[in-house]
Amino acid sequence: MAFGAACLFGIGAARADEAFITEQTSDAVSVLDLAAKTVVARIKIDGKPAGIAMSRDGKSAFVTSPEGKYVSVIDTAARKVLRRISLPDAPLGIAADPAGRFICVAGFYQPRLYKIDPASGAILATVAVGASPSGVAFTPDGKLIATADRDDDQISIIDAASFIRVGAVKVGAHPFGVTIDAAGARAYTANVEGNDVSVVDLASQKLIGTIAVGKRPYAVALAKGRGFTSDQYGGTVSIFDVDSLRPMQRISVGDYPEGIETSADGASVYVANWFSNEIWAIDAETLKVTAKMAVGDGPRAFGTFLRETH
Repeated sequence: MAFGAACLFGIGAARADEAFITEQTSDAVSVLDLAAKTVVARIKIDGKPAGIAMSRDGKSAFVTSPEGKYVSVIDTAARKVLRRISLPDAPLGIAADPAGRFICVAGFYQPRLYKIDPASGAILATVAVGASPSGVAFTPDGKLIATADRDDDQISIIDAASFIRVGAVKVGAHPFGVTIDAAGARAYTANVEGNDVSVVDLASQKLIGTIAVGKRPYAVALAKGRGFTSDQYGGTVSIFDVDSLRPMQRISVGDYPEGIETSADGASVYVANWFSNEIWAIDAETLKVTAKMAVGDGPRAFGTFLRETH
């Protein structure tokens, strides 16, 4: 199947001014000015780029190329690739350590999680996880990492310091994106074959709830006490209440929504529509669509793709 999902974690900045959008079909990353609502730069990335992680300071973006078996390190201000980091497996999900010390990349086939020094490109450690790891997320304090192990219907929980897997929790059918809340307490998985979201308590390593959403949810964003899923086959964003774990409503968006992320101030949710080549903005409070922005061919925006510029 085609790669696409999202792995998300809170980035803690004031707000997002740019979106770095991986465009798998056109082998590029587009830089989208969210105020001007237009693409202001394009960066060539070969190997069908899919996943992306933004450093917390917004100075670097890390992009996975599943067909190229490498990660590209981008200087976001200069709009250029600084280096490529080769991997022994097809990289898919990716997340950046909140303290900026390393990145974590999911090798889809082996399956392993790789701990990488982005400056040298050295693989610092690896750990075995479940089958077909897809999304990757850190707790905001950087102490734990979660992977969505698609073909084992579970998440793996890894201690970031020791890089040892300390738990695994069964979730719904084929989890793809995994998101951890701002408190570092709960992980949310988008289960593409179950048409639902699983909620895991990280401290107890227990499944605490399941919420029905639209068809083939790929990723979850969190804002204003609500969860938002990108429902690929449904062409919708489903919204649920994070306290009651009950569905609220659905919003029609573009064709095949996949990547989804909340602005750091929590005001807006941005969703990438793979087939219609657009990024849509949703007001997280009113749940109204506020913008539709054209990008290049095949936007996946699979991960943390928002950057504050001031």
